[in-house]
Amino acid sequence: MNDAAVRLDYLAQTVRLLFPGPGGPRAYTLLPHAAVPRRLAPRRWWHVGSRMVVPVEGSVAAHLGEVFRRPVETVLHVRPALRANRKPVLEVRSDGRLLAFVKVGDTARARELVAAEAAALRRLAGLSLRTVTAPTVLHHGDWRGLSVLALSPLPVRRAGQVPRTLLLDAVAEIAATGGDRPAWHGDLAPWNICRSPDGRLLVWDWERYEVGVPYGFDAVHHFFQRALRRMAPPAAARACVAGAAGVLAPLGLPAATARRTAARYLVTLARRHAADGHAPLGPPESWLDPAVDHEEQRS
Repeated sequence: MNDAAVRLDYLAQTVRLLFPGPGGPRAYTLLPHAAVPRRLAPRRWWHVGSRMVVPVEGSVAAHLGEVFRRPVETVLHVRPALRANRKPVLEVRSDGRLLAFVKVGDTARARELVAAEAAALRRLAGLSLRTVTAPTVLHHGDWRGLSVLALSPLPVRRAGQVPRTLLLDAVAEIAATGGDRPAWHGDLAPWNICRSPDGRLLVWDWERYEVGVPYGFDAVHHFFQRALRRMAPPAAARACVAGAAGVLAPLGLPAATARRTAARYLVTLARRHAADGHAPLGPPESWLDPAVDHEEQRS
């Protein structure tokens, strides 16, 4: 199946789950169109995308109206289905204003991730962060056996690459949230961060936040995810270990420690993929083992 077909199939499953009906139908539009499905939004007169009718009464949209105590509209993101952490994500709007992003835990694994993100953000809310801005938990509850997490929207703007000094300051600040046990965001990839208008770093998707990991994991993860955009996983993994000294030197790590940190990060990532039952980089022996074995030979 091509990407559009996969997305449409997952969309059909998600609509049945979140808009179970019956009653109160409303027209929605698949945007920009069925060949490139990205959002399912309330239909407007100017929409040219494919028309769909879904029942709103008794739906997650009605539930969110009760949560926010006002009439709301929802925009459903049409997600790629072949992802370990896939879950329905909605925008909640009222009077044209974006109120929240909502994540729905529709599987056991997704519910774990939703709960983990809620706990992480509540922990961060009690800290005085100077560099990092994270969403606020507006609501965390259950609906029809599903976990529902509503988060405040961040003032995101796409303005190019984040300055390295800002990224490293954020890595250090996130690590410090664990006290004497460094913490990491867990997915500090380029698509989960953005420089804010006031110069801080906006950071979202905290579901992989974890305490008690080697200092510098977030910086290595960011480097590795960028490398994967330019090269195959085996080459990216080797580059991750080879370049670790330069990546982690500004954080005060010696070269040998940096290389070991990168190797441990790659092992941690492989274990995450195994726990998720997902292998986006291929089997570990194809990309992990060569990089880690080379580092062990140097030690």
